[in-house]
Amino acid sequence: MEPIAELGRLLRPAGGGLYLVSTGRAEQVALQRRLYSAASEEEVQERFHRALAAIPTARAVILGIPSDVGAGYLRGANIGPQAIRTALLDEDPAWSEHAAARGIVDLGDVFVVPQLLHDDMLSPGQRASACRALYPDLPDADLPVSPLSIAERALDLVLTLNPRVAPLLLGGDHSTAWPAAAALARHRREPWGIVQSDAHTDLLPERLGVKYCFATWSYHANDLLGRGGRLVQVGIRASRHDRDHWERTLDVRQFWAEQCLRRPGEVLDAIVAHLRQIGVRGVYFSNDIDGTDSSYADATGTPEPNGLEPEFVLELIARLGRDIGLLGGDVMEVAPPIARTPDGAVRTVALAARYLRATLDGILAPG
Repeated sequence: MEPIAELGRLLRPAGGGLYLVSTGRAEQVALQRRLYSAASEEEVQERFHRALAAIPTARAVILGIPSDVGAGYLRGANIGPQAIRTALLDEDPAWSEHAAARGIVDLGDVFVVPQLLHDDMLSPGQRASACRALYPDLPDADLPVSPLSIAERALDLVLTLNPRVAPLLLGGDHSTAWPAAAALARHRREPWGIVQSDAHTDLLPERLGVKYCFATWSYHANDLLGRGGRLVQVGIRASRHDRDHWERTLDVRQFWAEQCLRRPGEVLDAIVAHLRQIGVRGVYFSNDIDGTDSSYADATGTPEPNGLEPEFVLELIARLGRDIGLLGGDVMEVAPPIARTPDGAVRTVALAARYLRATLDGILAPG
């Protein structure tokens, strides 16, 4: 199967990654028609496939992964991609057209079976059953069925078509950053790194026997990078161990939230200096919304106080784009259903949309 044809099988039009039959279906269809400026579901499909055909000349691609199966305490981040796209359209009704004019292609969504996470966790029988359900007209198909596996395969296809394109993911819990790390590791030859804004380290090798989830993805991404300080974590403040433990045992570089709040300018300079010193020539910016202080973003699974200021995160994104180069990025853990304050969902989603726009600006910045 040709790459674009396979992508058309693996993905759904933007906003369509959640399986809905009745409740919520009307809102989903309405969002899709707004995103694609379409009058019908048939026209949505046509414009979705037209967008996929533009991948070879794109500068950046957006992919929604509405899965929260890899989360922990509280869930709801499966609504994140839909909420962020809605906020973008509310702020700019012509968002889709303006994005396309800048060379940004919205790939749509990974279609999520909400009980699945990664194909490595499935029995052969379950994988075959899910494959029949997802691809009923391809009886002999051997295609991925779990959200992390589908996303990884989709990004592999995209980077094969366009090796220099920058992926920008909309999560989902933070496990959904793993597909980008895995795909970039296979397709990038120059030294690259990951800068992660987060309250938590996500550095467990496994959690309750699960290799890939919100608490483990950074551990495995760090190994993909070859360690050596190429994973830089910013905003850490909720950890069983101190910074010395993580830096000494896993060779990561960390800037804890207290340090960022006390000396923000010095920390920004230090992050850039560190990346330059180790020879990194591009970074993926993984942005867990709980890296930001909970007073600004409480619609997330594990909000934490005493976190990063939004202006610091925005300046970090700008500096990475200008001084190092952004290979891609994401916005993760936005969970509107579990906001802690009356306006928490609106504020969190608006900030996530602002972060997304800033990350795209950093990716597309001349350099």
